Amino acid sequence: MDCSICSAMPFILRPPRNTICGACYEAARSLITFTNKLEGGDNGVLAKSTIATTVNSPSISSKGFANALKCLKEMKELEEELNDKLTFLGGFVAAFRDQIHTDIQVKPGNNGPPIPAHRALLAARSNIFKNMLDSDGCKAPPSYDTIIALPELNYEELESLLEFLYSGSLPKEKVDKHVYSLSVAADKYDIPFLHKFCEQQMLGSLSSSNALDVLEIADVCSNQALKETALKFIVKNMEDIVFSPRFDAFALKNPHLTVQITRASFMDIKNRRNVV
Repeated sequence: MDCSICSAMPFILRPPRNTICGACYEAARSLITFTNKLEGGDNGVLAKSTIATTVNSPSISSKGFANALKCLKEMKELEEELNDKLTFLGGFVAAFRDQIHTDIQVKPGNNGPPIPAHRALLAARSNIFKNMLDSDGCKAPPSYDTIIALPELNYEELESLLEFLYSGSLPKEKVDKHVYSLSVAADKYDIPFLHKFCEQQMLGSLSSSNALDVLEIADVCSNQALKETALKFIVKNMEDIVFSPRFDAFALKNPHLTVQITRASFMDIKNRRNVV
């Protein structure tokens, strides 16, 4: 049908010239519903009534689209403002990278070399670090000779942790390589933003090859939501995962999780039988 929105030449449309096609209708409804939710509206009820009057009441639909356009412009302005803030705060990254006025060293495990850092930033990012720095061993005036140790992290893991604390992000290759150790560090040192970041990364990359690792880390960090998601994924892909070489080592190391997988699998089978 002719569409007054997506047609290449709407001025030659046959009357009535205010009709829209199904694709534009659904797109418009989704757009207005989305912006209404952002504004704390009624979850789309207003959007549906607005779109329903598109053909017969152009003024009402115009108001709906005007609000949606206004909201999108505000989101664009907010994005630009946040980008400016990130650029401004990027000075912390430069201070870490170039070791500008560092006043403490953080030592990894395995006798790795210490990494220079800043007391104030560590204390601001983690209450655990703050307490460590407030302890008797670190209360002396700032000195480059002061060292705190994070023995559970190797040098690369510690460097990635510090980079995240300074910048709030990490390159993909470092995330892929260190997400599990960073998740454990986020839990141990009470770094909520890093904890959420790692959780999102693990959920986004969940697959048959890493589901057992995600389940194990979720259990160690007492992340119940992530644990349930990983457990459901394993049950859904039971054959690929249980017969993989990784499963034998996992079962020996985590007998309690193996029991939970078995029980979840039986419950899934039972529920499917009840549905049938």
